[in-house]
Amino acid sequence: MTEKETRGAVKYWEITAKRDYDTMLGLFKIKRYPESLFFGHIVLEKTQKGLVVQETGEQAPFTHDLIRLAKLTKISLNKNELDLLKTISAFNIRARYPEQKLKLYKICTEKYTKDKLEKITKLYKSLCQNQKQ
Repeated sequence: MTEKETRGAVKYWEITAKRDYDTMLGLFKIKRYPESLFFGHIVLEKTQKGLVVQETGEQAPFTHDLIRLAKLTKISLNKNELDLLKTISAFNIRARYPEQKLKLYKICTEKYTKDKLEKITKLYKSLCQNQKQ
């Protein structure tokens, strides 16, 4: 990718992650907890994909695996952050497949979702600090 293409791709991931972040919060507000966590996954995925493009100068891989993306960003994450990525990755899969949705609906209480969204928000803002302006 050229430098201009790289900047454009990073900007795309940044803008769409921010839009999805707002959607995540909106879904929580209307008590759509599983869907809110699904968007939390998308927010972290897109943010990391922007950082991968920034780091490599190449398109981000077609993956939803947050741990793999974290490794590609080369950003040092602590154990709690990596554990969070592992947990949040499950929301992407569970939210897509009908047989998993009922299980997800049972665990996604308001309290559980609020806790995870606070952690997602903290990590999202931290990752954004690594974006070059």
